[in-house]
Amino acid sequence: MTLTHVVTGAGSGIGRIVAGRLHARGDRLVLIARSEARAGQLREDFTGAATIVADLADPASLGAALAAAGAAAGEGVRLPEEIDTLIHAAGVVELGAVGDLPVTAWQAQLAVNLVAPAELTRALLPRIRAARGQVVFVNSGAGLTAHPAWAAYAASKHGLKALADALRGEEAPHGVRVTSVYPGRTATPMQVEVHAQEGAEYDPARFIDPESVATAILTAIDLPRDAVISDLTVRPGPRPPSARPSRPQPGE
Repeated sequence: MTLTHVVTGAGSGIGRIVAGRLHARGDRLVLIARSEARAGQLREDFTGAATIVADLADPASLGAALAAAGAAAGEGVRLPEEIDTLIHAAGVVELGAVGDLPVTAWQAQLAVNLVAPAELTRALLPRIRAARGQVVFVNSGAGLTAHPAWAAYAASKHGLKALADALRGEEAPHGVRVTSVYPGRTATPMQVEVHAQEGAEYDPARFIDPESVATAILTAIDLPRDAVISDLTVRPGPRPPSARPSRPQPGE
């Protein structure tokens, strides 16, 4: 049976790897892209995938974008009536102390990391219910613990946990599973950006391979229907002393 997955954040990092693994096994992909240029690139990268142009930074616009896709998504492919999995893998980060962060930094991170997933889930719930499907939130270690300079990002991710917990209880009667995945620091383009903001040298060998996080996500998706992985924390494994960070890593 061919499954249908809607994925945000498929352009890079964990979302891209998850999309690639699902595509390789023949599943159907509907990818959310912030621009037509990015949508075109995703269609080239994932042959046969449908795309929906929708800006997660503007959650109020998502309903109209999805309504249009209900008639005909990218490349003339209709948004399917049943969606097996909605995977929220997109995210943004801007570090800074509470005393320094402008309101725009709070608004941007809350919009993309929390409000957009809530609105996208709301709009697609009828199709997810029809499939007795699953919603997967790629959260973060920052969704469990907040560190200095991480207030806005951690607040958005703590909110994402609350969204997932409430949704899980609400949708259980409809047969919908809800999973939150909390990766520690992972070697992705976002991690490069974080290090630039921290003014720190970046060494990907010190962090989780995103392929490992993708495996954890696929494990939750592929779990037989008699069970659900509700919360899954993915931490860095044991490493030689030379590979260990010299100080605690916020965000893990």
